[in-house]
Amino acid sequence: MVQILGLILLSFFVISVLLVPYINILYKIRFQRQKQKTRDLFEARTPIFDKLHQHKAGTPLGGGALIILVVTFLYVLIISVAPFFGIERTAIYPYKKEVQILLFTFISFGMLGLYDDIRKTFGFKKANFWGLRARYKLIVQSILALIISGMLFFTLGIDILNVTFLDVFSLGWYYIPFAAFTIVSFANAVNVSDGLDGLAAGLLLICLISFLIISNSILDTTISVFIGLWIGALIAFLYFNVWPARIWLGDVGALSFGATLAVIGLMLGKPIALAIIGGVFVVEALSSLIQITSRKFRGKKVFEVSPLHLWLQYKGWEEPKVVFRLWLAQTIFTVFGLWLAFF
Repeated sequence: MVQILGLILLSFFVISVLLVPYINILYKIRFQRQKQKTRDLFEARTPIFDKLHQHKAGTPLGGGALIILVVTFLYVLIISVAPFFGIERTAIYPYKKEVQILLFTFISFGMLGLYDDIRKTFGFKKANFWGLRARYKLIVQSILALIISGMLFFTLGIDILNVTFLDVFSLGWYYIPFAAFTIVSFANAVNVSDGLDGLAAGLLLICLISFLIISNSILDTTISVFIGLWIGALIAFLYFNVWPARIWLGDVGALSFGATLAVIGLMLGKPIALAIIGGVFVVEALSSLIQITSRKFRGKKVFEVSPLHLWLQYKGWEEPKVVFRLWLAQTIFTVFGLWLAFF
């Protein structure tokens, strides 16, 4: 654990040094949130969103890209030379396979998000909803998630669902669609939550601390090293992402981080705990899903606006209050999820 704490500090230091010049580069190339009238999935105007968030126009996107690059570089370097620094490469599964799955998820979903960030930032007019059409984005996510789920099933042999208080169930081939659904759900849940300064990154940080505790308890240093580096990077990023934010994760970070969080939960054999540990992400995604479903099949809204954080803003809560209170709610979810994970 001492070595992991050192890696958190290392990653924090590297991101801290690079982040200011990186933000300046984003300003120079104008990789920034654009000021425009937005539309929802049904091509309807979103006046409430515009009113509450147009002041954020001009804030650079793509903070997630720097985190992905730095964490990936440090992870490959450190996991390669780990024995020389007294870090034993222990893992539940063959450590090289774990590394491959983690990095494939981290990078592939990041590339999808970066593509969408570039489209919506530099104005490719043929795409709706600020980038890829939602259905096409979902298709690509599903393909990536099925590839990753196949790797978990065929390469690592994971096919179980551990339900606390009940039993451990072997899902067989059904594990692949189950895992794919989990990955896509969390990728979009984190993306939906990345709407207020510091919200998604702070929630993610709380979740990762819990999974660091779990991975360290079972001596899976392959996952622990990755989480440690990721935590350090997020702490440094949050300094510039809290209100008023100087940089945002962007889809490149949100999609990558959500999918990778899900994969870590699956690799640790804790998919049920994952849903609880990431409780605020789940609630945020459900609020959007309920709204979309109601609009599609009933032609009516359930909420004046969704997701949850935007609804709270609409009700008069100031942005920092929404963020801090959802962080607190996430902390309680995480403690409960950890309790179940160790029960």
